[in-house]
Order: sequence, then C-alpha cells, then structure tokens
Amino acid sequence: MITRSKTVRLNSGILKFLTRLRSDAALPWQNKARLNHYNHTLKRIEAMTDAISVPANISFEQAIALTETLMAQMQQQQLTEPALEATLAALVSSENGARGFFVTYLTDERSLADHPSDAVIRALQSSPEIVSELLVKNLAMSSAMAIAHRRNQNEEMAQGSDRVQTRTAQLIERLKLPEVTDKAQKLHASAATGTGDYQAFLDRWGYDAEQRKVIQQTMERVLGAEP
Repeated sequence: MITRSKTVRLNSGILKFLTRLRSDAALPWQNKARLNHYNHTLKRIEAMTDAISVPANISFEQAIALTETLMAQMQQQQLTEPALEATLAALVSSENGARGFFVTYLTDERSLADHPSDAVIRALQSSPEIVSELLVKNLAMSSAMAIAHRRNQNEEMAQGSDRVQTRTAQLIERLKLPEVTDKAQKLHASAATGTGDYQAFLDRWGYDAEQRKVIQQTMERVLGAEP
C-alpha cells in the first residue's frame, strides 16, 4: 500500500530523476526507456494521489456527500481526468453509491451534468447493470413527477424534473448500454399492462394512468433512439 508520505517521497525522487535525465543533451536509448517508464509511473502516482477514497460499504447518505465533494472539485478543476474516472467508477460500483451519485449529479444547479466529460461516461460504463437500472427508473420518475408538479401549479419544481429528464436522456444516449434497451422495454410493458418486472416499482410510487402513459412515451423515445 502506498501512503501519502511515501507518494510524496516517490514523486520527489522521480522528479529529480526526470530533471537529471532531461538535462542531458543526448540521452542514450537506455535512459530514454527509463524516462518513459518513470513518466508513466509518475502519472499513475499522481492519479492515485488525487483520487477520492470511496468506502467499500458506502451508504446512500455518504454517497451524496462524496458526490458533492467530487462535483466541487470538478467545478474547480482540482481533479485529474484519470482520478475522476477512478473515483466515480468506484462510487457507482454499488447500488448505494450509484443512487447517491445520480440523485446529486442530475439535480445539481451547476451545468456540470449538462456536459458530462468522457471520464464520467467511461466511469458509468464500468457498471452497466446498476447504472442502466437507475437511469431508466430516473427517466420514468422525472417524467411522471413533472406532471405531478404542474398539477400542483409548481412550475419551478416541474422545470427541475424536466432538467433531470433531459440530463438522464443525454446520459443514456452517450453511454449506449445494451442493458438500457432491455430495461426500457420491460418498463414500457409494465406501464402499458400493469404487470411485469416493473409493476412493483410503478405501484410503489402510485403513478396514475396519465403518468404511466407519459412513462410509456418516454421509454418509446429511448427505444426509438437505440440503433
């Protein structure tokens, strides 16, 4: 295990070595090979140093707090792309972690979720089963909640649901996970028939006929966009 103090010493030693090598007017091939090796090693160490530690058994609440920290660092550009990808991949590898991430990321007031980076996309692709399940459900829930908020004449909340729906649809399009197609088909069938794999999900949230119709239409758009 590499501790932070060891990492600092490693970085210091490698940087001194790189400086010494680069000061040579003509590097022999052995030194060039070593230079490439140490450059690669340094990048890996820097990524490990910058990555945020994700608890093995993270709770939903911890995942929300960690995502808020992660997004603040993303906003300030304090996290390297490799570190972001590694942290997020670890976070969404569990259901609690993924739920906490999406509930925070998709509802955040900042524009980060409107333009997900390649590192975010690659990290989400690393857990296709968990991520696809939550994206399909989030898309259905945000579509149905927009109707509920407008019935209550709460346009601000309705627009928040619209934003979650748009962001979720964008992620689905970027990720291109085959699992999304399967789950969208099953959710569409449950919304249409009141039976099937997602019957319990729809019943638990108490969606009425109009909301279930909108969920069907939303799933149809997802399926229509699939190649």
